[in-house]
Amino acid sequence: MNYAERVDAAYRRGEIDVVVRMSQAEIERTQQESDPTRRVIALFSLARVALRDGDLQGAADRAEEALAVARQCADRSLEERPRLVLAAVARMTGDLARARTLFWECIAYNQGRGRPKLVYAQYHNLAFCELGLGDVDLARSLFAENRLRVFQQGWDDLVPYVCVADAALACAEGDYLRAARMVGAADSAFAALGHVPDPDDMVDLAAIRATAVAALGLPDFNAHRAQGHLLHPRTMFDVGRRFDDDRHVDFHPPEAQVSSRR
Repeated sequence: MNYAERVDAAYRRGEIDVVVRMSQAEIERTQQESDPTRRVIALFSLARVALRDGDLQGAADRAEEALAVARQCADRSLEERPRLVLAAVARMTGDLARARTLFWECIAYNQGRGRPKLVYAQYHNLAFCELGLGDVDLARSLFAENRLRVFQQGWDDLVPYVCVADAALACAEGDYLRAARMVGAADSAFAALGHVPDPDDMVDLAAIRATAVAALGLPDFNAHRAQGHLLHPRTMFDVGRRFDDDRHVDFHPPEAQVSSRR
């Protein structure tokens, strides 16, 4: 694996100290070698660490620094990763309108570069913005399309997020038994991969747990969570529909929401 793959794998496993050491060493190396591409990745990785630590201002500062370096690179796609951190910061601070705009920009970058997995990962984040802004129907549609694509394409590392999404939707619909089961399914799916949730999804999971426990009581919540923990996510959804290779989600951002900068 190259540096970007190794540092991402460490982050997914929750090995924050490893990510920090690798990133700081990479920043020192890129200063000597004048490699802006690798510097962007290192700064982005440190921004993610700050995000996981709850230092939202630090995350935004690092992401802005990474974005400034990325704008100097020939490969403009490097701007997408820092923008993703800025979108997550906006989402976690409750600025959902800004988060939605930034997620659409990330989607546009990845669509233009033929990265369907990253496109659908950002539809997941976008759907949470729509849910928070009160458009439950649009969030439900985005979650459903994303879920089907994840299972059909075998994107196993995105399966836990499918479960988080359905748990959030279940809470919004008042189905707290399903929410509890999906929390259990998400916990199990993350554990199977040896991953920890992304920071914004971790916050969402905590809110879902609190809401479901308040509605059900802790004993009933735990009982249904335990049921979900034993079920494979694929068995909990109808994933029989098949996609054509050129199929994509037909949602488009209002022009006013997306910057003309690409």
